[in-house]
Amino acid sequence: MRTTVSSAVLPIYRYLLVIGLFFLSTAFKKEDTGIRAVYDLIERVTPGYGKQFVLEQIPAGTDGQDVYEIGGKKGKVILRGNNPVSLATAYNQYLKYTCGAHVSWFGDQLNLPKKLPAPVESQKGMHVINGKYRVYMNYCTFSYTAPWWDWKRWERELDYMAMNSINMPLAPIGLEAVWYNTLMKYGFTDKEARACLAGPAHSAWQWMQNIQSYGGPLPLSWIQSHVELGQKVIKRQLELGMQPIQQGFSGYVPREMRQKFPKAKISKRGGWCGFQGAAQLDPTDPLFQSFGRDFMEEEKKLFGAHGVYAADPFHEGKPPVDTPEYLGAVGKAIHQLFKSFDPNALWAMQSWSLREPIVKAVPKSDLLILDLNGGRCNKTHKEEKDNKNAPVWGYPVVAGNLHNFGGRINMHGDLRLIASNQYATSRSKWDNVCGSGLFMESIIQNPVFYELAFEMPLHAGEVNIEEWLAGYAARRYGAPSEKTAQAWRYLLEGPYKKGTNGTERSSIIAARSALNVKKSGPNKGLGIPYSPLLLWKAQKLLLEEADKMGASKPYRFDLVDLQRQILTNLGQVMHKRAAGAFRKKDRKGFLLHSNRFLELMHDTDVLLRTREEFNFDKWLTDARSWGTTEEEKNLFEKDATSLVTIWGGDGDPRIFDYSWREWSGLIENFYLKRWKMFYDEMLGYLDRGEEYKEEGLPLAYGREAFRANELYNKMGDWEMSFVSTYNKARTPITEGDEIETVKRLFKKYSEISKDYYSKEMAADKIKDGKSFENLGED
Repeated sequence: MRTTVSSAVLPIYRYLLVIGLFFLSTAFKKEDTGIRAVYDLIERVTPGYGKQFVLEQIPAGTDGQDVYEIGGKKGKVILRGNNPVSLATAYNQYLKYTCGAHVSWFGDQLNLPKKLPAPVESQKGMHVINGKYRVYMNYCTFSYTAPWWDWKRWERELDYMAMNSINMPLAPIGLEAVWYNTLMKYGFTDKEARACLAGPAHSAWQWMQNIQSYGGPLPLSWIQSHVELGQKVIKRQLELGMQPIQQGFSGYVPREMRQKFPKAKISKRGGWCGFQGAAQLDPTDPLFQSFGRDFMEEEKKLFGAHGVYAADPFHEGKPPVDTPEYLGAVGKAIHQLFKSFDPNALWAMQSWSLREPIVKAVPKSDLLILDLNGGRCNKTHKEEKDNKNAPVWGYPVVAGNLHNFGGRINMHGDLRLIASNQYATSRSKWDNVCGSGLFMESIIQNPVFYELAFEMPLHAGEVNIEEWLAGYAARRYGAPSEKTAQAWRYLLEGPYKKGTNGTERSSIIAARSALNVKKSGPNKGLGIPYSPLLLWKAQKLLLEEADKMGASKPYRFDLVDLQRQILTNLGQVMHKRAAGAFRKKDRKGFLLHSNRFLELMHDTDVLLRTREEFNFDKWLTDARSWGTTEEEKNLFEKDATSLVTIWGGDGDPRIFDYSWREWSGLIENFYLKRWKMFYDEMLGYLDRGEEYKEEGLPLAYGREAFRANELYNKMGDWEMSFVSTYNKARTPITEGDEIETVKRLFKKYSEISKDYYSKEMAADKIKDGKSFENLGED
């Protein structure tokens, strides 16, 4: 008798709850259920205010556009929309632009009167939400940000999605059970099936076909608990009128399938970033249709089948045969699988590894292409049928933004570009552009960027960014202020200036130590592409409003985040001075600057510990909370640690520090100790009068390889040991007051910075916005 994971593993009381909710839901019409879902959302976000709203459903707009209206009558706020997402959007817009309130990842500013005001005149009338699809999340987001989220955290995010007009979220939660059940059906034992599954912090790359097993074997308790979590998430998405993107099948299988089905065309894929390649079941092999159908049927049993299925054949890899004929056959086979399973299936395909013959094997009505970074919507391909130029050969395409990589913490993002309304620009050129998307690898950073990006589908054209930022600051902090508006104008010309989208600049704090630090990971190098004085000027203005704004949690977060960026920018100069002193054999100067840099790192850790958002201790605590035994807790802690340090690999890691984070706990116990280890070694060279040569060492992704020399070999051993050390989280997770800590550090480093920024900079005689790529060089 084979074991599978199903709802049967859940306690009986949960069954009774599910049955009760089913009978309750059948008592309402479909539109009533959606309205009830939005009433519940309102009560979760603003408890006690639901009775002051009247929600009404209205028809969709022209060509099926999502629309909403905000009005008032007899002391009630009337919200109208053609679906729950439109209603939730209306609610959020009312909070923002009538009440001056703000809901965010970093705490809310909801200083509302007991009696809600009537909507302002500008909010009345019909409003259109542009784009048929507003897509949200990248597979990576689920591992870099959300692997340890529980239902409470997911419920909050789902409310946030609906309030920000998201109607097509990626929904892979619980896929472990789909794979487990399918593998068991195909002759795998319980142990074998679980051994194939990657740990939660690395599962995204299994779903994207890159790896298997790393971070496992996955405990059955995790698989079972995430069936329940995934069901809750899908159920809520449907209640809110969203269209989830579920997992399809394009041939990825574990390597062990080759032994179990030796006659099938199953090839081992090439390695990926230091990992062994998984295996690929050829879509033209008969086993593909039967295995794929069973996989999708298992998914349907657990989570339902909701019409949109993701598949990215040969993602970040090479096909076994690279000819148009073969790739066309692959496209036809996957399309056949989806349509035989669900006659109304829509295939969602990322643009990351797009191949023309695969695309063109599918009818345009059955394929939606997700242009993750929007690059393809700015390019053209000759469309064969009607000889018109159009992105992605004229197929329906969502124009996206890919703002963050790996969860790295760095203030950046081209706000003027976002305010220009990229979707409207693309749509004006190409009829096949049918929506917008946010496909960042991680969230919970740069809130201003996402707040603006979420709002852009509500605008037909360009937004005046200076005016928008002043209103953003007033809502976020709870009151209008010329000082906070000016602070954000400084930031607009600093970290949020033109050209700052995409990959983050490196962090000196998170960089693996070197004299000439090239990068902090496989990303852009160091340098500050704006005047660092802009941040000091902005922080000074924000701090002057502390008495007025201090009750706002988002205000407190912004103070901490800005001070963090000020310190890490200053750290670049400090280390350059230390390295320069070393090269000059100036022991006194080396000690001065290196010790100051280590102290700055400690102070940054203290600063960030005032908040939960940038907190390694919370990350570890959340990971361990999913374990039901000490062994499971340790497994999850190791997986969580690996991702943000060595990343992982089958052997020595190659993409180590890809997911660097300026996080409390990670700075104090990993980055600072790594830097101290390096500085101690360099001091030894000075004391012995020996030369240390860094030039010519082997590189990996543009910086010294993991074991580039004896020093890095020693460092690598320590890093690997750190990953396998358990119960690292400090308690309490947070400590200290944000405003008091920021004031103290701002004052302290204002004085110290005078030794590092030139007299001209200190006197502010330079032109704001100047680039400081070589800041701190002698």
